[in-house]
Formats: sequence, structure tokens, C-alpha cells
Amino acid sequence: METLETKYDYVCSFENGFAAVRLNDKWGFIDVSGKEICDIKYDNTYFFKDGFVAVKLNDKFGFIDASGKEVCDIKYDDVENFSNVFGEVTLNGKWGFIDASGKEICDIKYDGVENFSNGFGKVTLNGKWGFIDTSGKEVCDIKYDDTYFFKDGFAAVKLNDKWGFIDASGKEICDFKYDNVCSFGNGFAAVKLNDKWGFIDASGKEICDFKYGGIYNSKNGFTAVALNWKFGFIDASGKEVCDIKYDEIEHFSNGCAAVKLNDKWGFIDTSGKEICDIKYDEVFRFLDGFAGVILNGKWILINTKGEEFDISK
Repeated sequence: METLETKYDYVCSFENGFAAVRLNDKWGFIDVSGKEICDIKYDNTYFFKDGFVAVKLNDKFGFIDASGKEVCDIKYDDVENFSNVFGEVTLNGKWGFIDASGKEICDIKYDGVENFSNGFGKVTLNGKWGFIDTSGKEVCDIKYDDTYFFKDGFAAVKLNDKWGFIDASGKEICDFKYDNVCSFGNGFAAVKLNDKWGFIDASGKEICDFKYGGIYNSKNGFTAVALNWKFGFIDASGKEVCDIKYDEIEHFSNGCAAVKLNDKWGFIDTSGKEICDIKYDEVFRFLDGFAGVILNGKWILINTKGEEFDISK
């Protein structure tokens, strides 16, 4: 009985439902039933990703889909795997993108590209960066020195050694004056000016003073900030919800955040009020309205009002 091992010269491991096979120094693919989905004719093959795989024929590259159909002419000098339904292709030293039908969505004219994320692809031309949308349209001038990918509808861009942001239409929402920035999240972004951190909102407005030595990830509408090696929180309006006085803090959960002061732990609520004495040796995050705490080696449960429940009985 003929097996895959006896039929082909080499069989790769299955990945994403397909295995590359070699016969007479040519490559193709089989599915999990052993059926050949394409002719065994390619000089080289790669791995399927997002339903497509790059193949090489006569020193040129293209793609086939999961049915084995060639979705584009095998004409490109090099390609990168599909990601987010677009593939990166290069021709005559220039780069562009094709879509899942094999259509070139833009001119193959860029010096480099980075694949799509959140609806936009990064492109570089003459040492400058910009973005195109999924139709291939340039949403901004290709003029920036550096860029981050879009997140929450905005992208950080660098010009003349300063950072700012553009929106999905390519509009610059703020002055290019910041020394460093973080991507947008929950409607605002951390920005650094003169070695201090602050925040801007989606309109580009600065929502707080630039005074913080550090900022941390936003979660549940609050962002941890550091000032003079102490920690606290600000809300989405930039207001400090508590004194920046704690030695250590944890993110809010069930409306309460663990805070550490003088080597002891407690909790604050979203108004910044300490719901209990800062006296515990160890605390754990709230879940379903209760948190476990340890005091003098004893386990206790507390609720969001700070009331204690002895669980040792």
C-alpha cells in the first residue's frame, strides 16, 4: 500500500491543515486527507498563514490560497506572508501590497512596507514614513521620520525629532513638540515634554500638568502615575483621584485598587478614599466583591466597604 512517505521524496509536518510535499525536486501541498491541492511544480514553498502561502517558481514569487489556486501572477522578486488579508510584494526593488484576490492595491513604488494593523499599512519612501489605508490610498503625506502603528484611531508620528499624532484621516491633532509618546488607549495618550510626562486627549488637548516621572498602563479608566518615587492614579479627565503618596499600587478591580504604604497594604476606591486601614501584610485583588488579605499570618476576607470577615472559623 502506498503511503505519503513512499509516494513523495519528502513530506513536511502538517501546519494549519496543509503539508508541503516534494517530488522530483518540486514542491506542492496536500491537505489532511492526502489530496494534492495544487500541482507539484514549485521550486520552493513556505507555510500557510491567514489562508495563503508564498510559492516560488522560476525564481519569482507569488501566492496560492487554500484551494491551491494561484491568486496572483508568479512575478514578484520577493514576498512576505499574508497578514490581515494583505501580502507584501516587491518588484524591481520597490514594495507594495496585494489583497486576497491578488489585486495590487497600490503602486509598487515604496522603498519598504510594514503590513497592515488596525486598517493601515506603513510605507516608506525616500527615507520618510507614512500610511496607506486598505484601498491603497495614502492617508497622509509620506513625510515623517518615524511612526508607530495606529491604535484606537490614532498613530504616533515623528517629525524633526519631535513627536505628535495623526488621526485616521491623516490630520495632525497636536503640535509636534513632544520628546516621547505612548500609543493611545482609553481615549488618551501619555506624552513626554522636558523630561516629564503628561496626557493628551483625542482632540490633542493636554489634560494635566507635565509633572510625572513615570506613567503606566491604563486600565478600567484609571492610569497609574509616579511622582518623586511615589505612586497614585489619575482618571480619564487628568484629575488625580488620590494623593501621589503610595510606595506601590495595583490596578483597580471591582472598583478597588491595592495600595502599599510604609510596608503595609490596603485598598482605595475609585474616589481615592481608603476603604480600610493600610495595615495588611499582603493583599489580593478583589473578585466578586471580596478580597483576601493577610494580617499577622491570618487570612481574612474584606468587602468593598472594608468590612472584615474571619474565614478561619
